[in-house]
Amino acid sequence: MTPTATTFAAVLAQRLRNDPGQPLVTFYDHGTGERVELSGTTWANWVAKAAALLVDEFGLERGDRICLDLPPHWLGTVFLGAAWSGGLVVVPPPGEGTPVEVAAVVCGPDTLARWATRATDFVVLACALLPLGVRFSDPLPAGVHDVGVEIWSQPDAFTPFDPPTADDVAILVGDHEVTQAELWGEAAASTLVGGGRLLSVANPVVVPATFSEPLTQGGSLVLVAQAVPGELEATYAAERATARFPA
Repeated sequence: MTPTATTFAAVLAQRLRNDPGQPLVTFYDHGTGERVELSGTTWANWVAKAAALLVDEFGLERGDRICLDLPPHWLGTVFLGAAWSGGLVVVPPPGEGTPVEVAAVVCGPDTLARWATRATDFVVLACALLPLGVRFSDPLPAGVHDVGVEIWSQPDAFTPFDPPTADDVAILVGDHEVTQAELWGEAAASTLVGGGRLLSVANPVVVPATFSEPLTQGGSLVLVAQAVPGELEATYAAERATARFPA
């Protein structure tokens, strides 16, 4: 990765120039048997729609904070990309009773009840986490937006009105603000072999390096949720993974 790729937009553009059709995210859920694979092009299309939803539809602005309260899932990587496209700051879910200072929350079914009561305070988007990113089967609480409904009407390309720069904060790790330049510089310096496949059981919205490094290095992420030890080894072999996290 060249030193000039210090923003998400530059990293993604280079990836799409070099390997648009190669797998970027392969998602397994050993608990349900689900397997989803997204090429760089397909993933970028999802990111554009999600970014447009956040910025154009709901009015989030560069520098706003967004909480991604999602379990390990391919949609977590999509909303990371969407946030960084718009210059949003990804923050971890706060502890119970901790003040919430965000412009939006993206949650899954397991944490929907927690955030539904805050839908008048900030934007709350919920992901059903069903195959193909489809909608919830039951109506959601008032004020909560179903990603599986609203994302499909968004355009396949996203151009921010106020593009983020290398100095914009990408993610909050503890009390430390990590800029886009720092995030992508660290990813470019990783030991992941170019084109390698990283099998991970870590949540990418919590450990973003598990995704930023494959994206930057021309590799791919094999993300496994509800991992079963014996099946994990079989998945590693079947997907021809070259590294794993945790190692």
